[in-house]
Amino acid sequence: MWQQLKIQLEPGDCAILEQQLLEAGALAISYLDAGDQPIYIDHPRYNAELSSKPLWENTCLLCLFDKGKDLELLLGKLKKNPVVKNTKDLSVEKIEDQEWERCWMKDFLPLQFGKNLWICPTSQTPPYPEATNIMLDPGLAFGSGSHPSTSLCLRWLEQAFLKNTEVIDYGCGSGVLSIAAVLLGANKVRAVDNDLQAIAATKDNSFQNSIPEGIITTCLPEDLPEEQVDILISNILAEPLLDLAVTFSRLVKPGGKVVLSGLLENQVTRLISCYKQWFDISEAVVDNGWGLLTGIRKA
Repeated sequence: MWQQLKIQLEPGDCAILEQQLLEAGALAISYLDAGDQPIYIDHPRYNAELSSKPLWENTCLLCLFDKGKDLELLLGKLKKNPVVKNTKDLSVEKIEDQEWERCWMKDFLPLQFGKNLWICPTSQTPPYPEATNIMLDPGLAFGSGSHPSTSLCLRWLEQAFLKNTEVIDYGCGSGVLSIAAVLLGANKVRAVDNDLQAIAATKDNSFQNSIPEGIITTCLPEDLPEEQVDILISNILAEPLLDLAVTFSRLVKPGGKVVLSGLLENQVTRLISCYKQWFDISEAVVDNGWGLLTGIRKA
């Protein structure tokens, strides 16, 4: 058994209280989003100091203590601490020791996108072996298909004509869109991300799916060649999509397509206003408050 304590804070107070909790005997501390707030990071390769890392406006510290630790004195101090929000909700939860990865993975089931595209965990046999199956486990890099923005992209790729096309996956995360594009017919994909963990995950997942070497190439944004492609797909967030509009217009061939996702429904109009300078934009597709835009590059 372990003891778990959840504390809601403002981001500026996290570092100090974390140190106090470690001194009080916390064995592990995790940071959680308490309000479903996306964070846009210009350059994620910031230094290791916690103060330099962006946090959510409402952040929760999830603290793990040994089962025998007496937490009554700590709870009393926390309830008097002015930086702790919702002190009435402060409580200790008993949790059993178990194989966390296996417990978590048992709930990750195959997901279908469109008629014939599936994402399947590597621990399971695909339900339809004859379908287009991406073997993928959730990991540090974003993109397992469960989020609406990723689902929108996968469904678009599944119905698109990709045979012999060249594709850029800008903000590749886990590499799931790059892998899907290749399995659906693309002959070359450039997977781009400014997070080195995403680059590593894309390489690993490409190998896991038996993608021939050289079909998917990975790079940081500053190393992306200025060569035009047939399709550019980007599942990131609205602000970076706006910042990258000129860059994307240079990277897509006349008559080629841009696919934009990761934007909220109320951000669609702003994206259209920006991208219509270079692209003929189709009506947005919306799923659970998230939107996807597609456009054809003007001559």
